[in-house]
Amino acid sequence: MADKVKFTIPGKPAYLTMVRLAISSIADMAGFDIEEIEDIKTAVSEACKNVSCHGLSGFAEEYTVECVTESNLLEIYVTDNSQGHVLEKLAKPCLDCPNEGNLGMCVVQSLMNEVELIDHPYGKKTIKMVKRK
Repeated sequence: MADKVKFTIPGKPAYLTMVRLAISSIADMAGFDIEEIEDIKTAVSEACKNVSCHGLSGFAEEYTVECVTESNLLEIYVTDNSQGHVLEKLAKPCLDCPNEGNLGMCVVQSLMNEVELIDHPYGKKTIKMVKRK
């Protein structure tokens, strides 16, 4: 039987540490080893940054992280569910970072077994990631 954990995060970058800690705990409970957990945390961090800010003028108001654990895998969905990217960016480098965002997705793809980009209306998107034991 699969377990599902879902939480909504404000788009502010300061919350990324909380996401990494939660993902680490979920992956540990699912039975992944320390190296796999580090890979999963890194991939999820990059996916969160991609969904919440890369190439956009502001941060997303909020996004959702959903984890589904099964006996041999962990599925993670990072979804932009905000009405826009309006939270002000205080640092300039990220305002022009589509290239960095593309690099981040290469990192995600190299660390996870499966990665799927799902586009939704109005520019919203989901990044689905699967890690197998």
